[in-house]
Amino acid sequence: MNFRTESLLKQITRMGRRSPSTGHAVLRNRHLIHARVSHLLCVVGLSVWGTTFGRAEDITVRVGYFPNITHAQALVARNFERQGRDWFAPWLGGGVKLEWYAYNAGPSAMEAIFAESLDLSYVGPNPAINAYARSGGEEIRILAGAVEGGSALVVQSDLYLTKPTDFRGKRIGTPQFGNTQDVAARAWLIAGGLKITQAGGDAQVLPTANSDQLALFKTRQLDAVWTVEPWVSRLELEAGGKILVEQKDAVTTLLVSRAGFLAQHRDIVSHFVKAHRELTKWINQHPDEAQRMIADELIANFRIGMSAELLGRAWMRMSLTSNISSSQLRAFVTSAQQVGFLHSIPDLSRLVEPQ
Repeated sequence: MNFRTESLLKQITRMGRRSPSTGHAVLRNRHLIHARVSHLLCVVGLSVWGTTFGRAEDITVRVGYFPNITHAQALVARNFERQGRDWFAPWLGGGVKLEWYAYNAGPSAMEAIFAESLDLSYVGPNPAINAYARSGGEEIRILAGAVEGGSALVVQSDLYLTKPTDFRGKRIGTPQFGNTQDVAARAWLIAGGLKITQAGGDAQVLPTANSDQLALFKTRQLDAVWTVEPWVSRLELEAGGKILVEQKDAVTTLLVSRAGFLAQHRDIVSHFVKAHRELTKWINQHPDEAQRMIADELIANFRIGMSAELLGRAWMRMSLTSNISSSQLRAFVTSAQQVGFLHSIPDLSRLVEPQ
């Protein structure tokens, strides 16, 4: 209760205790009490309305994403904004503003979460799980799924690379140290019998920005790349690469929240998730339009040009879903343990936020 409301209550209480000796005085006090009560109810009502339906002050929600097709929902939403058709605004209501921040890969986005520079983010499962484990379960909550598939190991087509042991002495690029594809590459090589350390081993896993992977692959400074779309298809079409391992059903992108932001603004997060789920449905129902919007957003915001052929090829390798697979999350935990990023299995009971 604020000071003004408390003061009004005290005034009304005092008036009720003083009974004037004349009828006119009583009538005047009754009118005054009625006016005061009406005003008080108005104040209280506005206060309740501001808490339930509006907000006392504007809130800015900072959302992370990557310039990859596997972050389709973010790219489409941003393109809607560019057209003046804000997808999330009707769901979030007045007073809520979104700010979008682009990252190359998941570990960078999770560091921004730890620094409280981001509130929500589209990110791969391994960085999310690693951040959750690092914080002892106090940070990161998975809100929804986003994309499955769209990641693969691409090799030089003229090299005889068919199994992990063939990669002895070879160089494999990944988007960033500790990101989902980096962990997948290391786990696959280790499972195949190679010794892989964070600094080297039987084969070199070299974290490299996606935009640099293509140039290094073309100049044969990388023998293989484990990455996501559209870079998988670009390595195929523009550099003559060949897909050796394709992760068709693996979780590629999730929607996560900073735990503190979720606790403080649970209603906003809930509405954002609902809007995300509806956007996922819309994209699945309008794939051609969504692809055009993604291509437009990539060229407008990141200067990444993409032909319709390239985008269509990449689109066929991925599927959009807002569902979350607990068994797949546990598999990512196992892979992270194998490569030394997790030394024990964290309690996952708080990782996924119930919806």
